[in-house]
Amino acid sequence: MDTTRCISRARTALLLGCLMFMAGPLGAQPAAFPSKPIRIVVGFPPGGANDILARLLAAKMQEAWGQPGVVENRPGANSIIAAELVAKSAPDGHTLLVNSTGGMTVNPVLYPKLPFNTERDFLPISLLVRTPMILVANPSLAAANVRELIAFSKANPGKVNYSAGSTSFVLAGELFNEMAGTSLVSVPFKGSAQSTNAVLSGTTELSMVDLPPVVAHIRAGKLRVMGVTAGRRIAALPDLPTLDEGGLPGYDMVLWTGLFAPAGTPADVVAKLAAEAQRVVRIPDHAEKLGSLGMESVGGTPAELAAQIRRELVLYGQLVKSRGIKPEQ
Repeated sequence: MDTTRCISRARTALLLGCLMFMAGPLGAQPAAFPSKPIRIVVGFPPGGANDILARLLAAKMQEAWGQPGVVENRPGANSIIAAELVAKSAPDGHTLLVNSTGGMTVNPVLYPKLPFNTERDFLPISLLVRTPMILVANPSLAAANVRELIAFSKANPGKVNYSAGSTSFVLAGELFNEMAGTSLVSVPFKGSAQSTNAVLSGTTELSMVDLPPVVAHIRAGKLRVMGVTAGRRIAALPDLPTLDEGGLPGYDMVLWTGLFAPAGTPADVVAKLAAEAQRVVRIPDHAEKLGSLGMESVGGTPAELAAQIRRELVLYGQLVKSRGIKPEQ
């Protein structure tokens, strides 16, 4: 009997020892987030909108949590290099991506093969800002508003050009063509500054562009405003009409920038990051500064950003196919 008890006790002790080994020290808890520096990766050089937002977030996260916030610029390949780096990083919340419409919903419908999938490989954290575009014209164009532009373009098919500094702006122009039944011709440029110079010089009649490069020229009367691409007027220039108001009902397209983590990042970490990102872009001073750069502070939820991405992948996929848009544009 004693021998049987000894064997039974030995087995129990062995079982408990195995369980304790697998579970780790009793009472051990996961390390509080963040437990090391937070790295925010940007797919563009310093100084652009994504970089400005990343540095703002990094500084405020460092203030709030006491861990260094580091911005890492990995420019190249329309932000594909940066996105791939983050997609393949440890899903612990310490490596994040600030990226925008072009990288997250335009690239996937333009390029047949990417080293990541936006919906599969990333978790949306927050929609940080929206950036409406402006359709502007050289004053010599024989059309004073959107209705006249549509009529003029239909009367002169293929003879009205618009400059575009990236594929996102090309998509905005082609959405105009699709909805209006026009045949505006896109002329690609490497950046908004070059695109703006093209319409100022008369090389193109129109330009689809973001606000910062053109606002001074609009106020000086060097460019004629056709409309804002957003569905509502923008706070920075409240007198500018929307394309919808000007004669193209239902037109609504804005660029945006969001914060992302690798898929598999714990839900509580995503929630903490989302709350901080929302707080930072809604601080009045920050919202005002971003507004002066043509960006509308949002601070949306992960679900809102996920829904935006789903809608755009469908819309832009259809647009790329119907208009024959190529990556080189």
